[in-house]
Formats: sequence, C-alpha cells, structure tokens
Amino acid sequence: MILSPRETAALLECLDSSPHSRLGMHACTHRGQRGLVVRALVRNAAGCAVVDVGRTEAWTMTRLAPAGLFEVFIPRRTEHFRYQLRLRTPNGETHQIHDPYSFLPTLGDQDLYLFNEGNEHRIYDKLGAHLRTVDGVAGVGFAVWAPNASRVSLVGNFNGWDARYHPMRTLGASGVWELFVPGLAEGELYKFSIRDQHGQVHLKTDPYGTYFEAPPNNASIVCNPRRHRWQDEAWMERRRRQEGNPDRPISIYEVHLGSWRRQEAGGARFLNYRELAEQLGDYVAEMGFTHVEIMPPAEHPFEGSWGYQVTGFYAPTHRFGRPEDFAWFVDHLHQRGIGVILDWVPAHFPRDSFALAQFDGTHLYEHADPRKGAHMDWGTLIFNYGRNEVRCFLAANALAWLDRYHIDGLRVDAVASMLYLDYSRKEGEWIPNRFGGRENLEAIDFIKHTNELVHRYYPGALMIAEESTSFPGVSRPVGEGGLGFDYKWNMGWMHDTLRYFSKEPVHRKWHHNDLTFGMLYQYAENFVTVFSHDEVVHGKASMLYKMGVWHIPEKAANLRALYAHMWMWPGKKLLFMGGEFAQTHEWNCNRALDWHLCRYPDHEGVRLLVRDLNRLYADNLLLGGNDRNPEGFRWIACYDHEASVIAYLRQNGSQREFLAVVGHFTPVVREHYRIGVPRTGHWREILNTNSEYYGGSGLGNDGGRETAPIPADGHDQSIEVTLPPYSTLVFQWRDGAA
Repeated sequence: MILSPRETAALLECLDSSPHSRLGMHACTHRGQRGLVVRALVRNAAGCAVVDVGRTEAWTMTRLAPAGLFEVFIPRRTEHFRYQLRLRTPNGETHQIHDPYSFLPTLGDQDLYLFNEGNEHRIYDKLGAHLRTVDGVAGVGFAVWAPNASRVSLVGNFNGWDARYHPMRTLGASGVWELFVPGLAEGELYKFSIRDQHGQVHLKTDPYGTYFEAPPNNASIVCNPRRHRWQDEAWMERRRRQEGNPDRPISIYEVHLGSWRRQEAGGARFLNYRELAEQLGDYVAEMGFTHVEIMPPAEHPFEGSWGYQVTGFYAPTHRFGRPEDFAWFVDHLHQRGIGVILDWVPAHFPRDSFALAQFDGTHLYEHADPRKGAHMDWGTLIFNYGRNEVRCFLAANALAWLDRYHIDGLRVDAVASMLYLDYSRKEGEWIPNRFGGRENLEAIDFIKHTNELVHRYYPGALMIAEESTSFPGVSRPVGEGGLGFDYKWNMGWMHDTLRYFSKEPVHRKWHHNDLTFGMLYQYAENFVTVFSHDEVVHGKASMLYKMGVWHIPEKAANLRALYAHMWMWPGKKLLFMGGEFAQTHEWNCNRALDWHLCRYPDHEGVRLLVRDLNRLYADNLLLGGNDRNPEGFRWIACYDHEASVIAYLRQNGSQREFLAVVGHFTPVVREHYRIGVPRTGHWREILNTNSEYYGGSGLGNDGGRETAPIPADGHDQSIEVTLPPYSTLVFQWRDGAA
C-alpha cells in the first residue's frame, strides 16, 4: 500500500505522468485486508484527514513527506465514496476541501477524437480553463494539449506557483492533459508547468486562455467570457438577412484602440472598452461609416507590434478592460447600427518563451524546419497548418470571436505570406510542395476550411483578405474553386493611385495610366478599396503629406479630390483613422490622433467631405448597392492625360439614373470643358470637393449644367463644365427630374 521511495520521489520531483493513479482514492489490499487507500498532496498543511461526506466519518492521514504528501488506509470499505480533505494549517486553523484527484475527467473521448482529427469546431469550450460544476461541486476544469511532454502541472497563485501540487493527467493518446480543481473561481492566475522529454521545464500560458495579466508576468486568468447579456438581437437578425447579399454599402473605419483617443487627465491613459464604445460609436455614427475595423485586439505583450504578434489568440487584450467589457463594446456599437470587424492574425506568432513557441519542448504549433516555420520579415514563427490540432486551434479561434463576442467579420492579415512557400525567401530558403510548386497547399486548405466554417455557422459574417498578389479566386466561393473570402483588399489600386497623387502636378500627365489601369481587373475580385494604417507609417508620410504639392491648402484639396474619387470608384471602402481629417503626422501608436487639427478649415473640410461621401455612398444605389456589377461603371473619358482629367459614369440596369464623375488633378482652372453624357436634360452637381464648405474656393458649376446637342465622348449630347483646380465633381441625372 505504501508508496515506494521511487513513486514518492516521482510525485515530489514532478516526474509522475499519471498522478491520478497514485493520488486520490483507490481500492487496495493491505496486509491481507481489502479496503481503500487515499493519498493527497497538499500545500501548507500540518495535518490532513479524510472525511466521508455522507457518514461524517473521518480518518487521520499519515504524512509521508514534509512537502505535504499524506496517506491513509481505510479497511473494510471497498466501494468508493464521496469524501473531502480536512486540513489543519500550521497556525491551527481547520478547513475542508474537495480533492482534485477524486473527480473523473471533464472531457469525453469523442471531444478528443474530433480534436485530434482536426474537426472539433468548438474546441475552445473544451480546452483551456472553464468554470464547471462536477458532481455538484463548483470549480475550474483545466485542459491543455502537450503531446510530447513527460509531465504537466498546473501552477498558480492558489498553489504558490509550485508544480508539485497540481500535476495533471494525460487522456489516452490524445496528447491532452486535464485536471479539475474544485473550489477555484474566476480571477485565479495560472500557467502550465511543462517538463519536456529532456527534463527541461517550460512555464507556459494557456493557448486557449480568455484573459491575461499585464506583462511582464503574462499569466492566464480564469475568466468566463460569456458574462455579458447581449441586447443586439435586432442587429444580428439584420446581419443574418444580409447573407447572400454582399452588394451593400460597406464603409469601414480602421481603428487602433490605444491611440484613437486617450484620456488626457492622468497622464494620457487609454480609454477603456466602455468609454471607447460610447465615444467611437458617436463619432462613427456621425461620420456615416457602416463598420469599424479593430486592429488586432487579441492579447499581445509588445505595444509596438500594434497587436500583430499575438500570444493570447482567444483573449481580448487586458489593456482596455475585461472580456465582458469588450463584449459591451461590440454590443453598444451594434445597437448604434455599426458593425465590428477584427483583424485576425493566423499567419504567424511571436517567439516569446511563455507562449506557443516550442510549447511542449518540441515544435508543436510551428514547423520544425525553419524553411517552413520561420517568418523571415517579422522574426516570428509560422503555424504548421498541416497538423490537425493546429488547424483546429486556429479555425476554432475564428469561430470563437464570432460566437463569444458577436463579431461581424474578420480581416485576415498577411494572407499572401500564407499562400506562398517562397514568400520573402531567397532561392534555397524554401521547400517546394509535393507537386514542386510554390503554393502552400496546407495553408490554402486551412483558409478554405475556415472560410467555409464561418459562413456555415454565422450567416452574414464577412471574411476579408489582405492579399497583395494576383492569386486567383481569393473572393470566389470554395465550391467554385476559390479561397472562399467575401472580399479582398485592393492593394493594386491603392499603390497605383497613391503613386499618381504623390507626383507633382506637372508630372502627372506621364502617369495617367496609374489612374485607369485598375479598371482592367476591378471585377476579377470583390474588392475593398483601402487606405489602411500600413500607408501612414515607417516613413511613408500621412495621407495629407503624400500629396505631391507643397502647401497645406493644396495638399488638402488634392486629398479631397482623391477621397471623392475613391468613394465614387467601385468597391467597398476602408479608411484608417486620422486620414478622415487629414492628420499631418504619421500615425504613432503611442499617442492619440491630433484631434486639435479639426479646428482648422483645411482639416475640418476634409472630415466633412468624408462624412458626406459616406452618406452619398450609402444612400445612392448606384454606389454602395452596385459595387460588384461590371455594368455599373463606364468610362466617359480616360484619355486626357494632358489635362490630368478622368471622367466616368456610375449606372445600373434601369438606366433611370446616372452619376457622372469628373476628376481634375492640376492647379489650373479649366473652363468650358466638355464631357459627353448619355442623357439629355439637367445634370445636377451633387458634389464638388472645391466647395467652400469643404475648405475650397467655391468655384463650381452653379448647381448643375444643361446638356447641349454637341456630340462628345461617344455620346450625342454633352455638358460644358468648369473644372476647379484639384477637384472631383459628381453630376447626377435622374429620369423625370426637373
């Protein structure tokens, strides 16, 4: 009955891989007599006894080791019974606890089988730390995947971070280690102490953790992420009805929560989730954006990564509050009619020793071969997408954000780096796929799988790819041979257009094709037209200072003309914060935006224009409801490079309304400029970026122009317009309009 010295040493030196076979209650025969033996390993106990909860009998236990290993043999009792441990502390206090080693596993074989197969879509409800009630006893169930570990222990503030006191058990061949700890509740800090096959110990945070403490300790915190009582039923129902109707107005305001605004009192502290919800909700509603896109809110230790080096994939960052506060943030925006899209980062993860890297002493989540497992640009590690459990971890992570926090979509970061094995690698630094090609077939399968799951479980949710190459079918359904995204960022249009506007006006005529080339591929994908945070960092200058002119008023005029062209061009819209009011400095994640600039006409004028562009885009079906229709766009004139003028139509099949857009990007006034139009009558000027209201001179077309029977640009009639410097004008014709 008595543990052998070897077994005792294994327990006390954290070497026992199956502690439940020695700790807890077990049937045994001692000196020829049948009975039960109970062993307990408890911390800071001067004495310990076993108490039969049903009969109130008690048996004093014998101390086997000073560290708190106790044992007692109970003769003539052959049936297991419910018991507690009565502990006496060194100062004489007595209290009773349930023994963690008296409970059956909290996970079933089917859960583990599906996980190992890669098909447990709700694995986040199984692995990690979960408040559970087992046999009427409240506590926390812990489970972690570490298949190559020789021993795993749970450590935390509840056991003095001593790995001896809560060793975990393995569940068959699943590689999952599990332990139910009765009496624990929310707020407990914990990590996993993992001994690898070489005897090295790795102290790791929970990959499925839902809340974390601040660096440098980074401990996981037991937390129920479902505390919030949602009140967004109307929004969610509206989202479900929009499934299958992607051609609707989507105008996205990209936000970094830590630097959008800060509370100046008290050292410019972060706004918390609830403060952000109210202030951001008011601002976004005023500006007319339909969605906000949050730069990665998942937990990350380094501020300077902007959230793109994630260590807690399932946890909203602690910086702005608790998970229920983040849920409140989303709920509040939904009730304001604003969708929430998150940046999601499945392409890589950092090398921080407390997180996923070499999790159980082996390359568990990442590829072992650096030619597949190391990201050359960012110094990070690449997920092993071919491993079932890793694919399960990531796909379930996407689902968890939509499930727990009602997120409306995910913008998937760095998709191009996932698609290609030779991404940012020189010859000889990568391994071809099984067909000898450069495509990462495992990552491609993972992307398709995740997109299908999201659309299956959450109708109306959006999957958006940041993908910068010409990989075919990014936004085509998987069933039609595509990757299954709803939309793709239009990086080509962005680069071409910014290159054009960065030129001095005298040189723009030589770069006219930068304005027109994008239409050749515009309808190859479902595009989001973007000016994101990536364009206003690392010496690239702010949007205002990208403009290839010298003085602020001219820069503002160019930026207004650019934004109007962007909003009139087909595709959904995305603009990074600060760009809407012509921020002068590059974005700095360590300080708030320069909101004081809105006191000045040049900056406030840009903001007012963006607000009006959003309203026009949302209210006019030729724009927001016609982004994906190739017949919804027609060039009027794309040839006039000498004048740096482009003109095009937005239209639909009814032919009962047209918008004529004219962009002019030189500093001169062009009077009597004639453009052909498809209908006779009055063409009302509904937008002029040179309006005094937006900070311009006010020169325009007196509210509109009548057609004359003068052929131009392939039409039988035309209008003669005045083109102010650096301006975009929009004229509307409606059937029956006076």
